[in-house]
Amino acid sequence: MAATTTSAVAANTVNKGDVLATARVAGIQAAKQAASLLPMSHPVLVGNVYVNFTIADAHIEVEASVDTIDRTGVEMEALTAVTVAALTVYDMCKSIDRSMTIEAVALWEKSGGRSGVWRRDDELPQP
Repeated sequence: MAATTTSAVAANTVNKGDVLATARVAGIQAAKQAASLLPMSHPVLVGNVYVNFTIADAHIEVEASVDTIDRTGVEMEALTAVTVAALTVYDMCKSIDRSMTIEAVALWEKSGGRSGVWRRDDELPQP
């Protein structure tokens, strides 16, 4: 996104309102609805959902963490949370910057389920 867009988000001057607060709520709601959005995903009991943002000069990083007491992992819920939060940022800022892109949605770490612990070894390209 343009640097002026990140500045507007950081200063909370976007016309539609508080971008990051709205995107956080959207991401949390999305994590809880992942099974209804993804046909082959099964419903899991979602505990805590954390959606956090890091504002840089010309981009905003979105990170989500999801906890469950269920027997399976919740990576689809976390990835859904990140994606919907990013889409919310786009939706709320599109009137000032239609050139924004959403890039590099990726799983960084997972624990639980049959496959156990998994961590990404490589770095994703930076915007």
